[in-house]
Amino acid sequence: MPISPSIMTTYGRIDIAFTHGEGSFLISEDGKRYLDYASGIAVNAFGHCHPKLVEALQDQASKLWHTSNLYRIPEQETVAEKLVANSCADRVFFCNSGAEATEGAVKVARRYAWANGDKDRTEIICATGAFHGRTLAMLAANDRPLFREGFGPSAQGFTHVEWGDIENLKKNIGKHVAAILVEPVQGEGGARKAPPGYLKSLQEIAKQNGSLLISDEVQIGMGRSGSLFAYQQEGIEPDIIALAKGLGGGFPVGAVLARANVGDAMIPGTHGSTFGGNPLAMRSANAVLDLLLENNFLDDLKKMVTYFDKKMDELLKHDLQNSPILVHKKGSGMLRGFQLDEKVTAGNFGNVARDKGLLLVGAAENTIRLLPPLNTSKEEVDKAFDILKNVIIEMKTK
Repeated sequence: MPISPSIMTTYGRIDIAFTHGEGSFLISEDGKRYLDYASGIAVNAFGHCHPKLVEALQDQASKLWHTSNLYRIPEQETVAEKLVANSCADRVFFCNSGAEATEGAVKVARRYAWANGDKDRTEIICATGAFHGRTLAMLAANDRPLFREGFGPSAQGFTHVEWGDIENLKKNIGKHVAAILVEPVQGEGGARKAPPGYLKSLQEIAKQNGSLLISDEVQIGMGRSGSLFAYQQEGIEPDIIALAKGLGGGFPVGAVLARANVGDAMIPGTHGSTFGGNPLAMRSANAVLDLLLENNFLDDLKKMVTYFDKKMDELLKHDLQNSPILVHKKGSGMLRGFQLDEKVTAGNFGNVARDKGLLLVGAAENTIRLLPPLNTSKEEVDKAFDILKNVIIEMKTK
């Protein structure tokens, strides 16, 4: 069925519509079941229709949806307290999306510099391969010129340095820099994990320069790294953290976390969001946090990450026979991927996998991403890798 002409053509949509979801599976209009290892692009942290999320939203929907931030929102306070208790942050601002979170993080960093008398300290250093959202400001923070074409002058105050290159960073750092903005694992940039020691060096350089470090954990945060926050695996404590995607488990939620001295630069009137942190969103985020923090879930997740990594190695070993399609594995935790040989595109690989009942996501560097729900089972992982093996066999015979 053709897509309605009433929809703006901003997406190259796949002509499949889903009627409902069950855990790690989506069911299409024709009744076909798909193992969803795209997870709404790392959003559905606990798959589809998790009973605790359904219960929380149904309960709140029958009580109160929206009041605005003109008033106290107790549900917001509950989520903020849990985020603060389990991170290096002291203050939280709620918004609705990843782009709002990263842009809010930039505003906090610049405002902090301004409040401390450094009114010329406005530059944000980003990395090549970065993706931080699609607002006009975040288009300038991204490292893909195609995203900026046709949208007029780029927002000022963003510089890009080579990903993983500390010497390149040192050449660009200075008293004009408010913050370094970095993804611990670049999702859209090709499931690229930061090199060992890279984030620690960034923090040290930022501190020496009087700048802040912003960790963009929109895609890798909320357990997807195997820890609640990815920065926790690097022995650092960023000044600001941007969150979204998995935080709401499928409901639109974003957040900016900051240290007290940094966040307190944001006084009434400096920022806001009409919908941010409304009761519905907060009940969903609270349910996600409860699932992540209760019953040794993160310990079990780390074991699943190890199992997943083992399956990736087995698939690479199998693929070595007869003109390999997979170049190497990428990513971290449950944000994983394979870089593909140039003879195969990520789009074609994803098409064949989808025909066989497995949903995946492409990324830069001809990478196919695997983004399973965090509560996926060993049986589902085995099923996914059996399908991947069959995809490789089919593509080699074409």
